[in-house]
This record gives sequence, C-alpha cells and structure tokens, in this order.
Amino acid sequence: MKTNSSILLFCFLGLASSSFAQTQDSTIHSSVLSGSIGVTNNGISLIPSFSLEKPAAIFNMSWQKGRFSFDPEFTFSLEGKPWYQLYWLRYKLLSSPKFQLGAGTHLGLNFRSKFLPPIGESIITERYLVGELSPTYSIAKHTSVGLYYLHGRGFDIGTTQALHFIGLNTTFSDISLAKNLLLSLTPQVYYLKAYGPEGFYFTSTFSLKMSKLPITLRSTLNKVIQTKIPGSKDFLWNLVLSYSFQKGRH
Repeated sequence: MKTNSSILLFCFLGLASSSFAQTQDSTIHSSVLSGSIGVTNNGISLIPSFSLEKPAAIFNMSWQKGRFSFDPEFTFSLEGKPWYQLYWLRYKLLSSPKFQLGAGTHLGLNFRSKFLPPIGESIITERYLVGELSPTYSIAKHTSVGLYYLHGRGFDIGTTQALHFIGLNTTFSDISLAKNLLLSLTPQVYYLKAYGPEGFYFTSTFSLKMSKLPITLRSTLNKVIQTKIPGSKDFLWNLVLSYSFQKGRH
C-alpha cells in the first residue's frame, strides 16, 4: 500500500496546488471531444523502447473541459488481441502563453499471451498505476522545449515494480512545407530505469498532415544510446496512419 499511495500523492498533491495558480483560462467552461483511429506496421508504446513488434490498431479519445481531461487509449494487434489500455486523468496546473505545467495519472492494463496448462494459451492482464509531470516552455511560435517525467508501479507478480522515465524534448510544430502540408517533429533524449536496470535512449517523432484533411502520417524512431535493460532493441521504428476528429461545445 505504501508504494501505491506514493504515486497517488505525487499526482494529486500537484492537482491540489492548482488552486493557488489562477490564470486567464480559469474561467473557460467549454468542453471538447476529440480522438483518432490509426494503424501501424509496428506498435510502439508510450515508452518508445517497448514495442509490440507487429502491426497494431490504436484508438485514442479525449474529453477536455477547462483544465481537466480524460484521455483513454486502446491498442490491439491486427489479429484482434488486446495489447494495452490506458485511462489517463490529466490536469493543467499552470497555463500561460509561454509556460504550461501538466500533471496526470492513469491505470494501465497490459495484456500478454501465456501458456497455462491445462487451459492452453491465455491472455494475462498486468495492472500498472502511473503518474506524470510535463512542464513545457514556448520559446517561439512553433518551437517549445519540455521535460517529461513518468513514474509507474506494477500491481501484479512479474510486473515492473518501479519504473522511472525522464525525457528532455524539443517540439517543432506545424512547419509549412508546401501549401496545406505541415510538418511537426519532436526529438527527445531520455533516461529509463526499470526497477534495477537502466539505460539512455534517443527517440524522435515526425508527423505530416494536410491542414484541410483529418489524416496524419506519423513515424517514431528509437535508438539505444547505452542500456542494461533486458530486451531493449537497438533500433525501432514505425509508421502510423491515423484519422482524427474533434467536436467542441459551449
């Protein structure tokens, strides 16, 4: 109970502190529903060093009202087997034109196949509780720098009991390449510690979209710099084709 409660304390103490940080958007009461549906040749998870190593379908949803959002994510192999599910609760502690600070927590469900005699092959569910902090500073109209920290703990035997992820990133967004064609990219170096073993990695995400079409082509690259984490692939990459939608109301 002590380890799990520490994660909740990490997330919700930050959420409570938002009452002392009143900014201009505190009076906004609109809600927005958005989401995307995508397919990829290689499923790469929230932590880019982990992958499904086979094609996958990705379903993202987001309901946002003011500073609060609920962001579930569902992934499946194209064979129809579940891969993972995330149920994010997020809150913007600080929000200004230059600086934003977000905090969040989620219950994560990871699914894997395991042979269980005499039943045979079965799908095992692994449960994780995760917290995050994400400060971002805008240095120009299309450029920002950020820090991303994630801490997770597994509930079940055989899961990672303590995971730390710290990433330093730069985002270049909506760079015009041609009429209606926009490029965004986010290079990042990160440190990962999975209970005992640790490693350093480089990852970058590229996306291309048409400003008048809800279609995005995205690619993630991940390269090991130095690691002792078992199972880390030296290099991973994928392509994701997704369709997005958004509906707002007041």
